[in-house]
Amino acid sequence: MTFTTGELVRAKSVDPPHHTRLPSYARGAVGTIVRPQGAHLLPDDVARGISAPEEAVYAVRFTARELFGTGDHTVTLSLWESYLEKP
Repeated sequence: MTFTTGELVRAKSVDPPHHTRLPSYARGAVGTIVRPQGAHLLPDDVARGISAPEEAVYAVRFTARELFGTGDHTVTLSLWESYLEKP
């Protein structure tokens, strides 16, 4: 699956028993793809010694209201493609 700039995405609601770079406060939140950031090794796999191919990473912008319930600013996170799904 490949996402494009401007596309809405949802951060998956997952709570793995291992290391993840998907912040708990972003799980289940809907944001907008700002730009692709290339392909990189998934830290979740690296931390567990799993050899896997690089994965697309995206800058995803969320409203503070979406993440925290209040606020008028935005938060942009670098998220791996496997953390994202269509809303």
